Amino acid sequence: QVQLAESGGGLVQSGGSLRLSCAASGFDLSTYVMSWHRQAPGKEREQVAAITGSGRNQNYADSVKNRFTISRDNDKNTMYLQMNSLEPEDTAIYYCSVAIRSTRYWGRGTQVTVSS
Repeated sequence: QVQLAESGGGLVQSGGSLRLSCAASGFDLSTYVMSWHRQAPGKEREQVAAITGSGRNQNYADSVKNRFTISRDNDKNTMYLQMNSLEPEDTAIYYCSVAIRSTRYWGRGTQVTVSS
């Protein structure tokens, strides 16, 4: 059974940093691309970063490039999102996700709130 659980969210001032973690189980992490998404109030969910199974390749939304870093530790079954220089516009619920065959799985999300 695929399970994803995010942690590390919280309240931070503008310019601050947070590190999100996504603990995964029920599948071989090294086989699949994993991603972080976020959804702000009144907005659609958007992908902010993705990383290949090996961790060698990453991509980012333009809005977070050079501020966020996605990484993974397959031995620990965990994916991370290091978020620096946070802005109020980054306030959202952050979700980790993996697509396995025809099914996309989601965690429950973790709230990130950035105050100005």
